[in-house]
Parts: sequence; structure tokens; C-alpha cells
Amino acid sequence: MQAAIRRMARLAGALALVTALGCLPPPPPGRVVVVRHPPPVRVERIGRAPGLGFVWIAGHWRWFRGDFDWVPGHWVRVPHDHSRWERGYWRHVRGGWVWIEGRWR
Repeated sequence: MQAAIRRMARLAGALALVTALGCLPPPPPGRVVVVRHPPPVRVERIGRAPGLGFVWIAGHWRWFRGDFDWVPGHWVRVPHDHSRWERGYWRHVRGGWVWIEGRWR
């Protein structure tokens, strides 16, 4: 009798979990929600700019083939005289983490 009650309790718990997971909103279009917390950002050696009008784009972790993969930082030419780079970042959302791309402002 107790074994049957335990089985029913496990089944009810599993059903509650499936129901709760089904209630989570889908990820935003074009974005992948990663359940694991991203690793700490690596310390990079920046070095000298290749010339005037270049800005350093810091490295970051990307989600690639089911794991985090480090994308090294690099120098890029500023597209316009008054452009400013806003670095990308991992944003915590319901159900995990989403990568927000860096952009020029």
C-alpha cells in the first residue's frame, strides 16, 4: 500500500514539474536561453592599437554546440567619427541566460 502511495506521489511530482516547465515563456526569437551561468570573463592582454581610429572589442563567451566557447577580443576600425562601442553581455532571464550582442552607438 505504501509503495503505491510513493509511486503516485512521484508521478504527481513529475507531472507538476512538466506542467511548470511548460508554462515558461519561449525564448525571444533568434535567441537561445542557456540554463548554465556563463563562466567568468577572461583577462585579456590588449596590446597596442594598430592605428588611429581603432577600438578594442573585448572577448566574450558564446554558446556554441552545447557549451561555452571563448571568442577572443580584437581591434576594429570605428565606423564613424563619433561612434561608441557598447560591449555585449549575458543577461539573466527567466529560465537561464541570453547573450545580448554588442553594438555601435
